[in-house]
Amino acid sequence: QVQLVESGGGLVQPGGSLRLSCAVSGSIFSINAMGWYRQAPGKQRELVAAFTSDGNTNYADSVKGRFTISRDNAKNTVYLQMDSLKPGDTAVYFCYADKYFSPRSWGQGTQVTVSS
Repeated sequence: QVQLVESGGGLVQPGGSLRLSCAVSGSIFSINAMGWYRQAPGKQRELVAAFTSDGNTNYADSVKGRFTISRDNAKNTVYLQMDSLKPGDTAVYFCYADKYFSPRSWGQGTQVTVSS
């Protein structure tokens, strides 16, 4: 079992920045992919950024050049640096982790609101 706890969300003005954190604990061995999804009101959950199982990074077209996913293995933490935020980035952001032969693990989500 993997536990994921997100933090760092909040209210920010358009053009501003936020950094989300996802602290990972529990049975972290064999995690082969991790990343971030988001879900805006009335919309489906969409992939934002991820470390893929083949060691690459993947970004949604809407965030390329503005968001950066990174990780600190010593702290068992994955980050999402979000710059040049737009009102359309407003959503609940969820961290996830995949392991072989296990269901996907999800965090509880953190709210990001971009508004003036």
